[in-house]
Amino acid sequence: MSSRILSTRAEYGQTLVRLGERSRDIVVLDADLSGSTCTNAFAKRFPERFFNMGISEQDMICTAAGMSLAGKIPFASSFAIFATGRCWEQIRNAVALPGCNVNIVATHGGVTVGKDGASHQALEDVAIMRAIPTMTVIVPCDAVETRKAIEAAAWYDGPVYIRLTRENLPVIYDEASPFRIGVGSIVRAGDDLTIFAVGLMLHIAREAADLLQREGISARIANVSTLKPIDASLVASCAEETGCAVTAEEHNITGGLGDAVGEVLLKTHPVPMERVAVNDAFGRSGDPKDLLRYFDLTPEAIVQASKRAIERKHALAARAKDRKHATPA
Repeated sequence: MSSRILSTRAEYGQTLVRLGERSRDIVVLDADLSGSTCTNAFAKRFPERFFNMGISEQDMICTAAGMSLAGKIPFASSFAIFATGRCWEQIRNAVALPGCNVNIVATHGGVTVGKDGASHQALEDVAIMRAIPTMTVIVPCDAVETRKAIEAAAWYDGPVYIRLTRENLPVIYDEASPFRIGVGSIVRAGDDLTIFAVGLMLHIAREAADLLQREGISARIANVSTLKPIDASLVASCAEETGCAVTAEEHNITGGLGDAVGEVLLKTHPVPMERVAVNDAFGRSGDPKDLLRYFDLTPEAIVQASKRAIERKHALAARAKDRKHATPA
């Protein structure tokens, strides 16, 4: 892992510029937040292909859909709470239903938006987007994965939702690391359990794995940055090999990563699973680090969830052993 700490949204802006240099079909739309979403980098370089739609997110989405039908490759951006909540019907009916190639890249997801508070902290956006048929949902963990996800989305057939953070994140991947939509990766080997994580929580999961290692617990960490379509093969094989799982996400407990992983395990390899997420609550105003502690999105919370999952795994194994050796009546 690199020692660099970079902004995913700044990388998004620079990637748009590079894509714009490659293809004149790349167009970018924003809803009066280009300084925060970092699409202003594209606006400066290609003003004729940048469209500030004002505080009119629904118009932005419909315009992006029309542009895609005319052969353009649109990227539409706003804060996650506005891009998904305010525009849900337009995304469903104008983008996903006709199968438009519209890329919705939202910044400021999760509680680490900070002092803007509950009204601006999207904790339901992944659930909303996962529920829309044909929608692809990606939550990158660092600037390198962000760049590769944006590049992949540009040439992908179908609507894509990509969620970025406000906070800068340590760089995990190097330039040679492959990225494919729908394919996850193992970022740490381990045998006792698997921690599935996305975005900022992947970094917190790595800290948790270090704490677990000190107690003799070997935690595997899997990055499933594409939540839809999720890498079902990776999820199932990790569950089979380690026997239990924990999911960690900066999102509400309903409809996000935990449910996505759980749906796979229910069909393929049911194992004890614990979830670390915001527990059915709205956000609050505060410092991002304080909010992560307040909502138990911490290494310590993942450690405790891991121990619960392992305890359940051992209990199941003990019961299976007892049944095997039980004397028939």
